[in-house]
Amino acid sequence: MLLRLFGAKVGRAVVIRPTVTITYPWKVAIGDYAWIGDNAELYSLGEIEIGANAVVSQRSYLCAADHDHTQVDFPIRSRKITIGAQAWVAADVFVAPGVSVGEGAVIGARSSVFKDMPAGMVCFGYPCQPVRLRTPNSGVN
Repeated sequence: MLLRLFGAKVGRAVVIRPTVTITYPWKVAIGDYAWIGDNAELYSLGEIEIGANAVVSQRSYLCAADHDHTQVDFPIRSRKITIGAQAWVAADVFVAPGVSVGEGAVIGARSSVFKDMPAGMVCFGYPCQPVRLRTPNSGVN
């Protein structure tokens, strides 16, 4: 409720742990049934959009701005981050400004994401790379 009061767009049944830090709530949109874990930071100098049923796990850092190093005064540039629906950003992941994580992608723990990651892929590493197709569990053992 408090985030909505400050302009965040928060869907139904969203879980945001009490230790989450959000810089500018009015630049954040979180879809239905999404989950933001403990000590995650949404550095929302630029827009951050998190899709429905997506997870941003504990200690992850979504950094939606940088500085223009080509200018003498290093002005801040806001650059939107998008986490697609049903994507999972695992523990302690850094997501750089301007990055999109595709729908249903999984970003492995402690990865550093500096470029867009494709939908439906398991990705990890430093720098983060797509490794294999995410295969949904059929529920059959």
